[in-house]
Amino acid sequence: MRHCINCCIQLSPDDTHAQQVNCRGGPHHSRQECPACKGENTIVFRVDGKQMNLLAVLEVRAEGNESWGGFLRFKKGKRCSLVFGLVIMTLVLASYILSGVHQELISSPFHYGAFPSNPGSTDGENLSDTKEPHHPPSVNNISYVKDYPSIKLIINSITARIEFTTRQLPDREDLKKQELHMFSVIPGKFLPNCKSPCWYEAFAGRNTTDPYRTNSYALYSKRFRSTFDTLRKAFWGHLSHAHGKHFRLRCLPHFYIIGQPKCGTTDLYDRLRLHPEVKFSAIKEPHWWTRKRFGIVRLRDGLRDRYPVEDYLDLFDLAAHQIHQALQASSAKEQSKMNRILIGEASASTMWDNNAWTLFYDNSSDGEPPFLTQDFIHAFQPDAKLIVMLRDPVERLYSDYLYFASSNKSADDFHEKVTEALQLFENCMLDYSLRACVYNNTLNNAMPVRLQVGLYAVYLLDWLTVFDKEQFLILRLEDHASNVKFTMHRVFQFLSLGPLTEKQEALLTKSPASNARRPEDRNLGPMWPVTQRILQDFYGPFNARLAQVLADEAFLWKKT
Repeated sequence: MRHCINCCIQLSPDDTHAQQVNCRGGPHHSRQECPACKGENTIVFRVDGKQMNLLAVLEVRAEGNESWGGFLRFKKGKRCSLVFGLVIMTLVLASYILSGVHQELISSPFHYGAFPSNPGSTDGENLSDTKEPHHPPSVNNISYVKDYPSIKLIINSITARIEFTTRQLPDREDLKKQELHMFSVIPGKFLPNCKSPCWYEAFAGRNTTDPYRTNSYALYSKRFRSTFDTLRKAFWGHLSHAHGKHFRLRCLPHFYIIGQPKCGTTDLYDRLRLHPEVKFSAIKEPHWWTRKRFGIVRLRDGLRDRYPVEDYLDLFDLAAHQIHQALQASSAKEQSKMNRILIGEASASTMWDNNAWTLFYDNSSDGEPPFLTQDFIHAFQPDAKLIVMLRDPVERLYSDYLYFASSNKSADDFHEKVTEALQLFENCMLDYSLRACVYNNTLNNAMPVRLQVGLYAVYLLDWLTVFDKEQFLILRLEDHASNVKFTMHRVFQFLSLGPLTEKQEALLTKSPASNARRPEDRNLGPMWPVTQRILQDFYGPFNARLAQVLADEAFLWKKT
């Protein structure tokens, strides 16, 4: 469609020109058909659907000469100024639209619709962060997208070297050599009429003796001192006397919540301890099996004196007092009630943290640890029950980062740390086995984020070499968050706990989530979609193996 602007705009005052030519852009309008213009000083304008056609559309959509009356009387200079202004405005608008489209085209390849907009429905050990505020994408995300192909090569290199091998189990005698004192304190058999593993041991102290005077938990942590004040007050009233000697009841946990960090262990612990038959250690996370028995509080602080097994057993004294009371009761009803008590322990490091082995154990085979935590637990408690709470490892890592990073937290910083951790892990895999890298103390300490904690399949397979599959209850945090009541009933059934009253169950299931994410961390928003894609690629093979072992595709975390 072609229009003669001279005809449509520069009409003569008496409108004779309009009478000679139809200025509505009809099909027969052309330069040759315009007798008034005679082909002079005409401007041809083509409407072709581009951004610049907006001006032409405005010029040809007038509904009659009356609407143009004032405009046609403008002087030529004013008309030119107005047209020029419209052109500039159109160019600015077109530039804005096109730049937005261009940016969308650049960033769109990694904005997958299947990815959640928040870094996780829960913050590892809580259930309250089901919604995240919306945060616009950062410009820096574009450069990260460009890095994806090179990072993908690193992941492919790691994947090509993944091999899930069966570890060689140590002999019991070798375990004894490593922990002579532990084997001298814990007996091989326990009292037959207790659900928890308990036994009586002689107590040589006098009435003026402080039974917790040398306990390392009390010595090294001020926040535990009030706990031990309570234990002291109750101690002397729960001793047994026979043959002129004092005896105290000692107990180990019947079940362990062994992992993983930022996967809801605190929330599970807080709800489970509301059950009247469950008694936990006096301290929520003793970390004795993995850290304290080696003298480790924090690796960066160096080694302290090793916490002896007696210090760990002290933490279960309150529960032992109640069990002792039942054993001494004359009423069969009272005995039955107290003997249902189950002792539990919940350290989120138990399943995965074997970082101390390189400091204490020799006889390593190709960098793999000769002993793992589960070897020692199994040596004393082959019938122990084990509860594991897992979470999409991608979201677990981001939650872990937000919780433990002290400063400069951001999606940019998280992406850079993930990239660095992948490079470190690949370097290890080039020279060592998967197990050697997962349990490598030096590597784990160098990791800017705890990438290895999400390799659930590696840890679980190693635990299954010593414990039967029926001794495990494997839960998903995503399921727990969506239906707390159902999850807790599964736990009660697994532990053979008695039923609750309606009031007890309401309190247990309706309590607010524990350990909620801090507001300042929620305000940081989600990780970048490209970072999420990178981590999904990395954890994918491990999730696939986990789902295969558990015969449950939910552990692929395709839909969390």
